[in-house]
Amino acid sequence: MRLNIRLLSSAVQRRPFYITTPIFYVNAAPHLGHLYTAVVADAIQRFEKLTNPDCNVIFSTGTDEHGIKIQQAATKANLPLPEYCMKVSEEYRKLFKDFNVDFTDFVRTTDEKHKVAVRHFWKRLVKKDYVYKAKYSGWYSVNDESFVPETHTKDEVINGEKVKVSLESGHRVEWTEETNYMFRLSAFKTHLLDWLKTDGVITPQKYQKQLMEWLDSEVYIPDISVSRPSSRVHWAIRVPGDEDQSIYVWVDALVNYLTAVGYPDEDQMIARHRPWPADVQVVGKDILKFHGIYWPALLMAARWPPPRRILCHAHWTVEGSKMSKSLQNVVDPRSVPVPHAALRYLLLREATMATDANYSETKLINVSNSELADTLGNLVSRCCGTALNPRGEFPPLHAKELAAYSQADVTANLMDSVERLADICHEHYTNYQFYKAVDAVIHTLHLANLFFETHRPWELRKKVEHQKQLDVILHITMETLRISAIILQPIIPDMTEKLLDKLQIPKDCRNWQHCEKPSWTIGGAIYETKYIQSGKFVLFQRVYVDKKNQKKKASG
Repeated sequence: MRLNIRLLSSAVQRRPFYITTPIFYVNAAPHLGHLYTAVVADAIQRFEKLTNPDCNVIFSTGTDEHGIKIQQAATKANLPLPEYCMKVSEEYRKLFKDFNVDFTDFVRTTDEKHKVAVRHFWKRLVKKDYVYKAKYSGWYSVNDESFVPETHTKDEVINGEKVKVSLESGHRVEWTEETNYMFRLSAFKTHLLDWLKTDGVITPQKYQKQLMEWLDSEVYIPDISVSRPSSRVHWAIRVPGDEDQSIYVWVDALVNYLTAVGYPDEDQMIARHRPWPADVQVVGKDILKFHGIYWPALLMAARWPPPRRILCHAHWTVEGSKMSKSLQNVVDPRSVPVPHAALRYLLLREATMATDANYSETKLINVSNSELADTLGNLVSRCCGTALNPRGEFPPLHAKELAAYSQADVTANLMDSVERLADICHEHYTNYQFYKAVDAVIHTLHLANLFFETHRPWELRKKVEHQKQLDVILHITMETLRISAIILQPIIPDMTEKLLDKLQIPKDCRNWQHCEKPSWTIGGAIYETKYIQSGKFVLFQRVYVDKKNQKKKASG
C-alpha cells in the first residue's frame, strides 16, 4: 500500500496546505499566460484535496494594483485609478471562476488589510536594521519598474538610436539618480545559497541551478532600492513616516502572500492554523529572481521562514512567437473557439514546466476533438447509449465470462494498464508533470477503445444468450472510464464531474483511493447491477471550424 505523504506539510499540526499564484498586474486585461499560472496552481490544490480529502487548502491569488504602469494605464483608459483597478481586477476574478480556478483568497494590493500588512512588514525590516536611506543611481527600467545592474544591460540600436536595454526583459533602461530606501540584500548571500541547496526548493531543478549560478557568479550582491519618490510614483503605499517616498511595488506585491493568511493579525493567523510558510508558490520564469532571491531574503530579514517550494514554469508562445501587444498575438482565453474545459485541458496537457509551450488555435481544436470528443467522449456515448445499453446499467461483472475475455491480449493489456494507472499518475502529479499524467490516461483510453472495437459488443447485443458477455465488456469499459475520470479531476474538473454523475458514482467515492483498485481486482466477481443516469448524453461536442469565416478573418 502506497503512503501518501504531503510534501513538507504537517498533518500532526493540522496545518493547511497553502498554495499561491503571483498577484497579476492590472496594467492590461488577463491573457493566456496568466490563466496558465492559475490553472497550474488549481490543479495542484485539487490533487492535494483528491489525495487528502480532509485537507484544508488555502489557495491565494489576486491583483497587483500599484505602480507607475498602473497610473499610465488608467490615464490611457480615461478612468480614475480606483475605478480602473477595480475593473481589471474583476476581469481576473471572473476569468478564474470561468475556468474553474477554485481559489479561497483573492488579495488586491489596494485593499486596506493589505496596506496594513505592508506597512507592518516595512517597519519590521526597519526595526531589524535591514532598510536604510541613501542616494541611489543606476539603470532603471520603467516597464519592469526595477533598477537593473549594469552587468545585466546591453547596448542596442532602436529606431536608429543607440540605447541600453535589460538583458533579462529586453526593455529599455535609463540612467536615474534619486534618494531611495535600500534593503541590505548583500547580507543574505550565504543564507540564500544555503536555502537554495535544499533539494527541490525551486522546481524544476534547472531554475534552482540558475539562481545558484547567479549568486555564485556575483562576488558582491548589491543592496536593492525598495522605495521610489512619491512625486514620481504617487499610486503606491507611502513609506511609514516619510510621505516623500512610496514603497517599491515589488515589495508591496510580495507581502500579499502574508496578507492572505491574516498577517499581521496574530488571531487571524492562529485561526487559520498558521499556514506560513507556503507549501507551493507558483510563478512564471520572468519573475523567478523576485521570488527566488528577493522574496526569501526579505522574509529572512523579517525573521520569517522562506517558502517550502517555488514552482517555476516556462511561458506560452503563440505560433512560435512570444506574446506581445505589438505583434497583436496576445491570446484572450475568453475568445478561443472551444469550451473553457478544452482550453484548460490543453494548457495542462501540452506544457512542461521547464520549456516554453506553443499555442495555436489549430492545435487547440485538434486536441479537443481527438482526445476529448473522440477518445473519451465517444467511448462514453457508446457504452452509455441506448443502442448497446438500453436499460441504462453499469452492469455486473460475471466471473466465467471475465475469465474467458481476460485471456485475450487486447483485454489483458487494457486491464493491466488500468491497474497500474493510479500509481503512474500519482507520481506524475506529485512531480507537477501534468502532461505525463494525461498521456497515461489517454493511452489507457486508447486501449479501451481498441478493446471495445475488437470485441464488437454491437454483435453481442443481437442475441439474448450473449448478455453476460456484453455485460463484461460494458463493465470493463465503464470501470476504465470511472477510474480515468477520477484521475483527471485536477485537469478538467467540470467534465469529469459530468461523467462521474452520468455513471452515478457517489460524491464520497471520487477520491484518489477509489481509483487505485479496479473492480475486477476486488474479491473476484461483482454481481450487483447499478444504474446510470438516464437520457441522452454528450460529454464533449466536437468543435467545427467555420473555415469560410476564418478565411475572411485572415484576409481582413
